[in-house]
Amino acid sequence: MTDLQISLIGVGIAIVVGVIAYNKWQEYRAKKHVERAFSDPVDDVLIGAQVDSSTERREPVLDDSVISGLADSNQQLPVQEETGTADNVVLVKIPEIPVDDLIELPIMLNLEESLRAEKILPHLQSLRYTGSKPVRFLGMPDNNDVPEKNWQAIVPGNSYRHLKACVQLANRNGALNEIEYSELLMRLRQIADAIGAEPEVPEMSDVIEKAGQLYQFVADHDAKLGISIRSNGAPWQIVTLKTALEKQGFESRPDGQFVMKDRENGGILFSLSTNELPASETATRLTLLMDVPCIAQEKDGFGQMVQCGKALCIRLDGALVDDGNQMLTDKFLDEISGQVNDFYKEMQESSVPAGSIRALKLFN
Repeated sequence: MTDLQISLIGVGIAIVVGVIAYNKWQEYRAKKHVERAFSDPVDDVLIGAQVDSSTERREPVLDDSVISGLADSNQQLPVQEETGTADNVVLVKIPEIPVDDLIELPIMLNLEESLRAEKILPHLQSLRYTGSKPVRFLGMPDNNDVPEKNWQAIVPGNSYRHLKACVQLANRNGALNEIEYSELLMRLRQIADAIGAEPEVPEMSDVIEKAGQLYQFVADHDAKLGISIRSNGAPWQIVTLKTALEKQGFESRPDGQFVMKDRENGGILFSLSTNELPASETATRLTLLMDVPCIAQEKDGFGQMVQCGKALCIRLDGALVDDGNQMLTDKFLDEISGQVNDFYKEMQESSVPAGSIRALKLFN
């Protein structure tokens, strides 16, 4: 083997070793890059200080807009005296009432022959909602002598030949849409086939238009009114705070919220949030929140909320402030109270009195 051949072999080996070494280096760099990208992040005081967005505070200001499209109806419902809600996550049980043509779409189901409730009810159990819109069924008992005044819940022991499926046209989640309506009709036809009935189906375009108008009213009047209490000194201990709130009359909930109930009927007047994460041990700010359209005017929910806030300020050494941390003077609170009363007047004129069964259904 000549010197030239030996030299060429040596150069070849050096090149191969170099390529392998380079590839190993690139592999090492890629591995470290991936490890850095997916490793646990370093603690950041800004990230660590973030608060759950669900505790976002609200200005104590009401929306001045109002839709007049519902004012044509003069149907009034009695003010709800048995229950209420302070926040859209607090669900309420609403009593059954006759068909409400202002917020519901009734669809007739005419049976070929009279059937007992026991044969009808099993087919209705699966249809409680279409999308987010509640559906309920009413029936006209065969022994009824006063049509249109005795549509009632279907109960065992009675026989029926005429039923109504009532779907709510809108709520806080939106208006009844084409998909939800189509699903409702499909399931109603299945029920009709099972019990030997023929549904009277309203025109979709008319239904969707009415649902959109109703939702516009809901959107324009979906008002939650909040005031805050800021600590004047050191943060409050959550354990101590809970005791003080219970002495003030609040009831604690499993989700960490506190609610103030109406002493007369047990309905919720307003809620209180500590604006902290569940694991927090202290709080520096409390927020009182009232679901305005769900509280009847005569309950004076805002007035009671302000009185409660002032009492807590004394008990906890705090100050009543707005979302911008500005002090809430009596003059400003009186102005807000006037806005609340104007809001109630608008709802009354639109045939949806605040706190009524109709309002509780729409703002649920």
